[in-house]
Amino acid sequence: MTIDLNCDMGENIGNDEDIMPYITSANIACGFHAGDSHTMQATVRLAKKYGVAVGAHPSWKDIEGFGRHDMSLPPDDVEALVLYQIGALYAIAKAEGVEMHHVKPHGALYNQGAKDRVLATAIARAVKRFSADLVLVGLAGSRLIEAGIESGLHVANEGFPDRNYNPDGTLVSRKQANAIIESPEQVAAHAIKLMQEGVLFEGKRVAIDTLCLHGDHPRAAENAKLIYKKL
Repeated sequence: MTIDLNCDMGENIGNDEDIMPYITSANIACGFHAGDSHTMQATVRLAKKYGVAVGAHPSWKDIEGFGRHDMSLPPDDVEALVLYQIGALYAIAKAEGVEMHHVKPHGALYNQGAKDRVLATAIARAVKRFSADLVLVGLAGSRLIEAGIESGLHVANEGFPDRNYNPDGTLVSRKQANAIIESPEQVAAHAIKLMQEGVLFEGKRVAIDTLCLHGDHPRAAENAKLIYKKL
């Protein structure tokens, strides 16, 4: 049994090179919640160095809130927002001789898209318009996954070893004290459980295709090393 291990990167946290050897996919910030042209280029080069798949990590335009403020735009504007960010990373990746592999929305855009079918459809449509070969990564079993499948995209059901879940299979809000799992040992144990059991989303058991580590977790590098060892 194999599984993809991804990490949100290029967010100016300063630990990307410590994490990169232990993951298989990198979700690279495209400038709207973090990162810039220099950071994107450096992160793509780092991914190339370690043979890690490159993906775009588009967000609401929310530098101040690190992309974690809920927002609302008409579907056409959402498409343009996502396309703009995918295109920015694609240009840099192409210049570095790296193919883009996937798209994973960030923060509030991701979590809202997990529940809001209209938003999810707009995101999926943007990815499909750019390239039907890109994989759309979304919360396991969510509206985003459904929209990706209906759009004819390849999808990856994602699980979060470093986050706690609500009973319905959504993530515990970061506004709550128990949202993040702090201990690397507990994060690694959760990764194994997610890999073996999947997630119960709205009463349906969903198998996990990819596990996500947050690069801004206080012990992100430790988490990556330990999960890699355990897997």
